[in-house]
Amino acid sequence: MARQKTQPSSESGPPLRQAYALMRRRFGHQGWWPGESAFEVCVGAILTQSTNWTNVERALGRLKAASCLSLEAISKLHEDELAELIRSAGYARVKAKRLLAFVRFVQERCEGRLERAFEGERERVRERLLEVKGIGPETADCMLLYAGGHASFVVDAYTLRIFRRHGWADEDTSYRDLQELCETELDEEEPSKRIDLWQDYHAQLVNTGKHYCRPRNPRCEECPLGSLLPVSNGVEVT
Repeated sequence: MARQKTQPSSESGPPLRQAYALMRRRFGHQGWWPGESAFEVCVGAILTQSTNWTNVERALGRLKAASCLSLEAISKLHEDELAELIRSAGYARVKAKRLLAFVRFVQERCEGRLERAFEGERERVRERLLEVKGIGPETADCMLLYAGGHASFVVDAYTLRIFRRHGWADEDTSYRDLQELCETELDEEEPSKRIDLWQDYHAQLVNTGKHYCRPRNPRCEECPLGSLLPVSNGVEVT
């Protein structure tokens, strides 16, 4: 059990920029998303569902070793063959189906060109991605932000846990509401700066959630965001 008290958030909204400064001071700029191509980023976004990045890296490594980390190569694989190659990422058959569905989407609706999948306004592109079976909001936003060059803030389990513990969101806050909050508070006039900030912010939250704001036995006293926990009721977490 850990307890930490600090000053409350500003009246204008949660101190998200202060939080970013604290996390970046601890971890440095992360240069996310790991991937040598936009397609690899998309594959990684699907594979990382319900698992950790170490397992995804193993699966990507096997795809590369088999010369199968390309749109054309994956399209030629049988579902069982693909599942075997990505086995380390967990839920291999489910993720094989999702990868193949994404590949078919690019081939059939985007003329086989991944860049076509990201053409247009963000909301329209997002809607198209969400129509692909197995791609939910988090996966779509990862693809948009890291592969498609669209400013679309990614909300994941780490984000939800950190924000709820700090009183910046509650149990009823939806994915979309939290995304809109982050995009409003972390807006930048220059598109390239906005994308870089949102890419790195997500990476910082992942690091903070993974190493400090854990589901059980969080390390609040050592956490870069420990000083931002609410003072009103001395929020207690176990």
